[in-house]
Amino acid sequence: MNKKSVTVIPARVRIGNNVKTEEKPKLRVAAYCRVSTDSDEQASSYEVQIEHYTNFIQNNHEWELAGIFADDGITGTNTKKRDEFNRMIEECMEGKIDMVITKSISRFARNTLDCLKYIRQLKDKNIPVFFEKENINSMDSKGEVMLTIMASLAQQESQSLSQNVKLGIQYRYQQGEIQINHNRFLGYTKDENKRLIIVPEEAEVVKRIYLEYLEGASLLQIARGLEADGILTAAKKQRWRPETVKKILQNEKYIGDALLQKTYTVDFLSKKRVVNNGIVPQYYVENSHEPIIPREIFMQVQEEMVRRANLHTGKSGKKRVYSSKYALSSIVFCGGCGEIYRRVHWNNRGCGSIVWRCVSRLEEKGSDCNSPTINEEVLQAAVVKAINEVLANKSTFLTTLQANIETVLNEENDKATDDIDAKLDDLQNELLRLATTKADYNEVADEIYRLRELKQNTLIDNAEREGKRQRIMDMASYLNEQSSAMGEYDEQLVKRLIDKVTIFDDKLTVKFKSSVEIEIEL
Repeated sequence: MNKKSVTVIPARVRIGNNVKTEEKPKLRVAAYCRVSTDSDEQASSYEVQIEHYTNFIQNNHEWELAGIFADDGITGTNTKKRDEFNRMIEECMEGKIDMVITKSISRFARNTLDCLKYIRQLKDKNIPVFFEKENINSMDSKGEVMLTIMASLAQQESQSLSQNVKLGIQYRYQQGEIQINHNRFLGYTKDENKRLIIVPEEAEVVKRIYLEYLEGASLLQIARGLEADGILTAAKKQRWRPETVKKILQNEKYIGDALLQKTYTVDFLSKKRVVNNGIVPQYYVENSHEPIIPREIFMQVQEEMVRRANLHTGKSGKKRVYSSKYALSSIVFCGGCGEIYRRVHWNNRGCGSIVWRCVSRLEEKGSDCNSPTINEEVLQAAVVKAINEVLANKSTFLTTLQANIETVLNEENDKATDDIDAKLDDLQNELLRLATTKADYNEVADEIYRLRELKQNTLIDNAEREGKRQRIMDMASYLNEQSSAMGEYDEQLVKRLIDKVTIFDDKLTVKFKSSVEIEIEL
């Protein structure tokens, strides 16, 4: 048996995608750099890093520059939005890069899993990553152990920083300091002291939206009207969405207040923000800046939004969708079953016409409602007749309206919220004291919620009373201004004056927004 012969074949030194040969080709080295924010100070750091790595690589005769990959002002806790980082990894996988240099682990990634994932991915391609600050080469035997430790520390540092930022923001919230992106906030901008100030021409658009909504216009109608007049959104777009109009109508900042922390970050790694439904504290700052919309108008809008969203009709209480396509939409009701009347195109024995009919007769087979179907021209003529009857007896109705105003004023003076505010201040101080001592503060929190709801209801009641007074005064103003009878049906005037029309078998009643009611025979 021949003696075993073992020949050692030495490993060929290989780094990255190059095999060491006689020519000793240069390593294609890339650098990755990143700064954490978009501030001017950090932007200069960003430029310095690019210059540093360009010179550092070009000064090494065994290296050639394979590119500087730099993300400016992008989060380091995940790699989803780091376009340059991801492009660098792709080029490594394609064999265009042999080595990567970066300043530190925290610049490469602050997420342990992400850091190790990409290090191992590059290691499989024999591509080392060198971290200057920690003096770690990922291809060294001790490299991965050190990287795991250092990456974990970087992640903890990021978590600690995130927590500190949260505490700083919450402290500013507690002091009533508000942070708003005024570039997308219609009606306001900021002065040199970062305080909100009104932009007059934009404020007029906001006022128009509130006024048209209270006059009966739908969100879609308001949006289309703004587009037709060439008015741009806060984002300088021509297209207005109904949702955008709704947000403007619901934004408390237009009355000079600010609800802070409407959303919150779920965790520091994903940066995902969700709506705050009481998971973390909120802060309501009253009178934080100059208002555009009077508080009572804002409250009337909120009340009207609730009314439209909960429009129930008939004995069954079926929910109906609010419509304002026509002045009489959503205000004409059946005197028999209480359901709403709907405008329909009717073809009766080959004769086309537009009529208004009770929806129970339209939607329910075998409905026992015997309400009349009324021709649109007849309905409109009856409404005109009701308005003219009021005009014909102007002096009598003006006396009635004045009495109604006095009745509204005497119902109950506007309820003051000073006592509620004082109690809320005391409870806020008590809440802070209990929170710092880690005591149970649920009872105090519940009482704060109760008082806030009581205050909100009080403000709505006051606004409703003021709205009723304004409607009566509007009717009185119309009677004083109008010197002759109304000639023909006017959609805008009906929207302004009429609150409800109820149709019976041989008559209908027209209720004005001033609470005056007129009966007209059919």
